[in-house]
Parts: sequence; C-alpha cells; structure tokens
Amino acid sequence: MPLLTILLFVAGIGLLVLGADLLVRGASRLALAAGISPLVVGLTVVAFGTSAPEMAVSVKAALAGQADIAYGNVVGSNIFNVLFILGLSALVAPLLVDRQLMRRDVPVMIGTSLLLPALALDGRIGRLDGALLFGGIIGYTAWSVVSSRRETAARGAAAGAEPQATGPAFTNVVLVVAGLAMLVLGARWLVGGAVEFARGLGVSELVIGLTIVAAGTSLPEVATSVLAAYRGQREIAVGNVVGSNIFNVLAVLGLTGLVAPSGVPVAPQALAFDTPVMIATAVACLPIFFTGHAIARWEGALFLGFYAAYAAVLVMKATSSPALPAFQSALSWFVLPLTAVTLVALALQALRRRRRPAA
Repeated sequence: MPLLTILLFVAGIGLLVLGADLLVRGASRLALAAGISPLVVGLTVVAFGTSAPEMAVSVKAALAGQADIAYGNVVGSNIFNVLFILGLSALVAPLLVDRQLMRRDVPVMIGTSLLLPALALDGRIGRLDGALLFGGIIGYTAWSVVSSRRETAARGAAAGAEPQATGPAFTNVVLVVAGLAMLVLGARWLVGGAVEFARGLGVSELVIGLTIVAAGTSLPEVATSVLAAYRGQREIAVGNVVGSNIFNVLAVLGLTGLVAPSGVPVAPQALAFDTPVMIATAVACLPIFFTGHAIARWEGALFLGFYAAYAAVLVMKATSSPALPAFQSALSWFVLPLTAVTLVALALQALRRRRRPAA
C-alpha cells in the first residue's frame, strides 16, 4: 500500500473535521443575520455544502463512464445519512426534531426517494429526468428560504425582538467558503485512497459506490451533524441529514443526468435491493420523529445496527458468502417486521397522548 495514499487518506479525515467546524460556525451566524432559522440553514446551506463531495464524485464518475459509482454514491449516501449519521448524532446527544421538519421536509425527502425508482424504471436517469430533478431542487430551496424569512420576521415582530449580533458578515462568509473548500478537498483525498484500496481487493464499482465512496463523501455530513449535536445546534444536525438526502436525489443525480453523455444507467441490482432500502430508511424516519419529536439514544443505536446489517449484506454479496441467504431471511422475516411493528406502536402511542385533553 503506497505511503502517499495512506497520508492523503488520514489528511482527508482531518480536513473534513476542520472544514465541518468552520462551516457550522459560519453558516449558523449568517442564518441569524439573514433572518433564516437554524433549521432551514441546516436544510439548505449546510446540507448542500456538505453534499458538494457527492456532487463532484458523481458528476466525475458519470463523465468517466463509471455510472454505477454515480448512482450507487447517491443511494448509498442517503442510506448512510439516515442510518449512520442520525444514529451516531443521537448517541452523542438526543436530537430534537422540529415540527416544521416533520410536516414539510421529511415528506419531501420521502417523495424524492419514491420519485427516483419511478424515473429509473427504464434503466437510466436520462437528461429529461435530470432536468426534472434539478428543477425540483431550485424550487425547494427558494420555497424553504422565502417561507423561513416570513416566519422569522413574523415571530420577531410579534416578540419585538432585536437582531442578534453575529459578527462581521465578511468573516462568516470566509468561514463558510474555507469550510466548504476543506470538505471538498478532504473528501477527494479520502475517497481516492479508499477506492484504490477497494479496487485492489477486486470489489465491483457498484459496491464501491454504495459503501466506500458513499461513506467517504458523507463524512462531511458525519462531522457536521455530530459536531452540531455536540454544540447544541440540534436543528442543524437533523436538518443537515434531511436536506442532504433531498439534495442528493434532486441536485446530484439531476446534474449528473444532465451532463452524462448518455444519462446515468441504473443497475438492476441497485433498483431491486438498494433503492428500496433507501426508501425504507426515509419512511422509517416518520414514526421515529413522531415519538416525542425527538430521536432518543436507543433509536440512534437501532439505526446504527441496521446500517451494520445493510453493510454486511453488501459485503456478503461481494464475496459470494454462503451465509447470505440465511442472513437475509433473518432480516426479512424477523428483525425488520419486529422493528416495523415496534415503531408503528410507538407512533400510535405518541398520537394518542397528544389527543388526550389536558388534565
């Protein structure tokens, strides 16, 4: 293993952590100064910024003819964002879930996840599909920012609140730009090393995209959400994940479909297994978010456990493990149904509590 590859891999991790810190600081201050809520800045500025590596990797992969990496990167990143990042962030500090996020943004995330396989039924994401997706991210961003400014202005007028001091605007912009630059460069170094290691082991491009590249390009989201949770900026932590998933489908795959010479082919394996897993993880957020408008530590541990199981299935498939059928049967017939019943029961219990008249 070349020493330079190892050094760049380690340096990439360091840049990701430092870049995430600068991005959270600058973006949260700019949001307050512009009258945008921390939730919306997490859904837009922070989410889109931390998804820049996914954009760069997917577009580059599509132009280089490595379309399985491009599609697998988006689907794998969305699974990783919900199961691993929300799970790890909730273990650091239980996460509060904003009501607006549940009413508006989580349904958008689920809707975009359902839209993806519908567009890919013909086996590719073409230019028309890409234009539709990219138009969606423009509309979603404009809608989020305008509605947030209205709500913030209305609350400020009702409370007679004074604008909060957020420091010089130029300094905050420099923090955001420097943070984004570090995130992109760090992700590039880390992913480059990881892909080189995986190819040396003979792993397919789809599996590389779903695992190593997806996890590597999602490390900015890991660093940003965990750091935001640790600093008490929990709206940014949750909004970053939801916004990143929306951005990945609409903007990353949209732009990739637009610039790829013949669109982005979708492997039957990804459409049959990994895309339904992505949809299931998005839908799983609803009952968890309903239970007390929070993600508890045990729910975070549950998400991490499911990501470990998903990664194990991919590894078993890549290595043609004889244990794969038994493992998949256990998940399909016992673990997943039991978890679904538990989450639905918790959601119904939470709804009943809300409907009871106050004593």
